[in-house]
Formats: sequence, C-alpha cells, structure tokens
Amino acid sequence: MSDTAELTVDETQEFVTFSAGNQVFCIKITQIREIRRWAPVTALPHTPPDVLGVMNLRGSVIPIIDLSARFGLGRTEPQERNVVIIVIDGDRSVGMLVQSVSEILSVTAEQIQDTSDVRATSSAYYITGIISHEKQMIRVIDLAAVLHGRS
Repeated sequence: MSDTAELTVDETQEFVTFSAGNQVFCIKITQIREIRRWAPVTALPHTPPDVLGVMNLRGSVIPIIDLSARFGLGRTEPQERNVVIIVIDGDRSVGMLVQSVSEILSVTAEQIQDTSDVRATSSAYYITGIISHEKQMIRVIDLAAVLHGRS
C-alpha cells in the first residue's frame, strides 16, 4: 500500500483563525459552538479585569472574557465590528471577545510546531503550538489554560 493510501481524515485538523491584541491565534473548530457579532454585556461586580460580563444567549447566561486582556496584550474596547467566539467548556459555554475572525485552516499535526521551550511569558502560557501559514506565525491556543489557568 502506498503512503498516500494510508493517510486518513483524522490526520488533518481544522482551526479557526482570529485576531486578538493585534496578533493572530487559532483554536480547533470542534471547540467552537458558534461565532457571533459583539453585543453589549451585563457587567458583574468583583470580577477579574479580563471578564467583561455575561450575555444571554437563547436563555443561557454566558460569561464573556476579553482574550487580549487575558493574554496580557491590553484591553479590547468592544466595538460593533468585534466578534465573540462561543467555545464549549465541558457542559458550559464561554464567550471570548476577539478583534476579528479570519479563516479556517486545515493542517496536519506535523505542521504545528512545539512551543514548550518558549512558554515563559504570560501570553505564551496559553499557547500549545505555532502554525506557519502564508508568512504568518499563528499561535494555537490551549483552551483549558485560557479558561481555567492563570499565569
């Protein structure tokens, strides 16, 4: 059997790319529930600075975080052109405010470069790999670290 015949669909992963803090990041498409335009949120008292508040999404209360602020890249001033990526976290959903969503990438595991030796900075703590695509370095985010970890 030839090498090409042995390739399976499972070897390719799809990622959605987006901008936050003027940098390009991506997340596995399977971790996304939906993508929606920015809408005002209800602020909550005594929350960390990167938690913008909550929004009502079809009867469910969804916390919204500012991904740029979470990464230590400065706060995003929410505007109509911004986007909220609703991600799946176990049995709940969380929204991440980003500047914009760009494209869907199909990549193999070999195209994702390891970053374990450069994870010392606060934003690097949330990164599991780098994809080089069209002269850009796209950071693959670790969703569990973003939603639960603190650097």
